[in-house]
Amino acid sequence: MKISFEVSAEFRDDLGKGASRRLRRSGKVPAILYGGHSETRALAVDHTRLLLLLEDERFYSTIVNLKVGEQKQAAILKDIQRHPARNQVLHIDLQRVLDDEKIRLRIPIHFKNEATSTGVKSQGGVMMHLQSDAEVQCLPKDLPEFLELDVANLELNKSLHLSDIKLPEGVALSSLLHGRDESVVTIHAPRAEEEVVVAVAAEAVPVEGAVAAAPAGAPGAPGAAPAAAGDAKKGEAAPKAADAKAAAAPAAKKEGGKK
Repeated sequence: MKISFEVSAEFRDDLGKGASRRLRRSGKVPAILYGGHSETRALAVDHTRLLLLLEDERFYSTIVNLKVGEQKQAAILKDIQRHPARNQVLHIDLQRVLDDEKIRLRIPIHFKNEATSTGVKSQGGVMMHLQSDAEVQCLPKDLPEFLELDVANLELNKSLHLSDIKLPEGVALSSLLHGRDESVVTIHAPRAEEEVVVAVAAEAVPVEGAVAAAPAGAPGAPGAAPAAAGDAKKGEAAPKAADAKAAAAPAAKKEGGKK
């Protein structure tokens, strides 16, 4: 049995919602330990230490060494409750592990050769992961850290299923045991919306050296205000010239009469 992490905890006898709230305010996380043909025990785990452990992907899919005082117990993480808004763990469930009893645990799936997959590299498709983990059943000694699925030969509009995963000896997938060979990954053609977005983005990129033309008369557009002022001056000058001509005509007539 491979153990990668150790979790320190303490027994607690104060139960209920009020006790759990007080425990959280003191920097602890309420927990329970069950299974293994023994009674269920209430525990308290340090919150800061637990957050550090939860940052490692392996913590969710491996056997941990639970230490309570001088007692040690192999266990697996079965459930975790988080606060919806804060980075806070509200509660965890741990299950005892026995060497001779099979366990069920969700294991992450790692996808191999994604970038060089036939459907992506040669056929221009987009890869979509339909499942990121899968539940396995095995003895503790056979529990793998992850499952691997090679997608190198996956073509456009094709899928790979749970049955395509090469399992280690002694490991079985729960879905396959129940007759469900679910799809895990597929490659599809780029959607029309994606192509339109790319085309619009390409048109929006300005060409080097080009100057964007502003609409005539647009507020703040270079040259718009001076042009408008010039037009106004021309419009004012026309009536003034007409008035001057009209005033000059009678004067000329008077001078002609005197002669």
